[in-house]
Amino acid sequence: MPSPYRALFAAPGTRGFSTAGFIGRMPLSMMGIGVVTMISQLTGRYGLAGALSATIALAAAALGPQISRLVDLHGQRRVLRPATLVALTAAAGLLLAAHFRWPEWVLFACAVGIGSVPSLGAMVRARWAVLYRGTPQLHTAYSFESVVDEVCFIFGPILSIGLSTAWFPEAGPLLAACFLATGVFWLTSQRATEPEPHPRGRHGGGTALRSHGLQVLVTTFAATGTIFGSVDVVTVAFAEEHGHKSAASLVLALYAAGSCLAGIVFGLLRFSGAPARRWLLGVCAMAVSMIPLLLVGNLPFLAVALFVAGLSIAPTMITTMSLIEEHVPRAQQTEGMTWVSTGLAMGVALGSSAAGWVIDSAGARAGYGVPAVAGAVAVAVGFLGYRRLDRPATGRGGTVGQHGERQERHVA
Repeated sequence: MPSPYRALFAAPGTRGFSTAGFIGRMPLSMMGIGVVTMISQLTGRYGLAGALSATIALAAAALGPQISRLVDLHGQRRVLRPATLVALTAAAGLLLAAHFRWPEWVLFACAVGIGSVPSLGAMVRARWAVLYRGTPQLHTAYSFESVVDEVCFIFGPILSIGLSTAWFPEAGPLLAACFLATGVFWLTSQRATEPEPHPRGRHGGGTALRSHGLQVLVTTFAATGTIFGSVDVVTVAFAEEHGHKSAASLVLALYAAGSCLAGIVFGLLRFSGAPARRWLLGVCAMAVSMIPLLLVGNLPFLAVALFVAGLSIAPTMITTMSLIEEHVPRAQQTEGMTWVSTGLAMGVALGSSAAGWVIDSAGARAGYGVPAVAGAVAVAVGFLGYRRLDRPATGRGGTVGQHGERQERHVA
């Protein structure tokens, strides 16, 4: 591990909460695809499987920011454990309902309950922010966490699908639930690094989404999520059209690997100047990288194109976290990070649906027009909202004090 990353873990407790966060984040990439695999094996109904997966994603998008807002108000331990128990109970209900062929409304009710799963990535990043706010190490920490996200998305689906097909249908979602329980309860047992809660009276209440800068970020990443969701679906269809459907997982793994590699390198770099400019450049790079996909004619070319496209993902996400630091009050940082994830989740659901419709109408190759259009929308929103991002929110500035903590500057 390069020395800047190794230096992150010199602070006490960092190895523990980072490892717990990694374990607890695995269900993010395992549960949805695991449910699809389980339901399709038990019933043969891909429509029902996809609808349940979409229900989980949409429920998580709706509930996630509210859970994170409660975390900012009351602390991680007091909120994450009850929310996780709800998600685990719902997951158990879904597995039982699928196994014993209970009515479909039970399946959907349980899928909504699974949406209460907390955003562990935001919780871990909040702990890094407490330790390294106002220092270059925070950039490295956010880079490391983006790499962890990509590792989850590389190995999570492979593990979930593999267990459900090779062992028994419920194995993938069951393991995802075990990962969630282990990660959350281990993380919340580490009280020394838990961010201090900010009761409502200390920051006036209201949602973090009131921030104009955060609104730009969330809207842009809804379009970015459309890229991700559509690329996944179209790539599977493209591989199937070329007679190698099983190769889709390898091609998509290279997409994530490109992001992972870029995240590692980006974390070693030090930047000056406004992060908004780097963010806009990253959004433009993501959009431009979709254009070659319209020209692909075979799987090797597609693999190379997706690897290159992945190089812009992690740096853009890392810079987004820095912008949240500037535009969202510190007392609402966790909620702000979760809103970005919500935008992505909504975009993924939209992208998957739109891509499926285009594929059915015009074929897989035409389906790559969906991420290309989504990229253009992301660039348009980014340019229109750039002026809001280029000016940090009033009262977010400060100087760096002892131990890297930024001292608040109160504005009359």
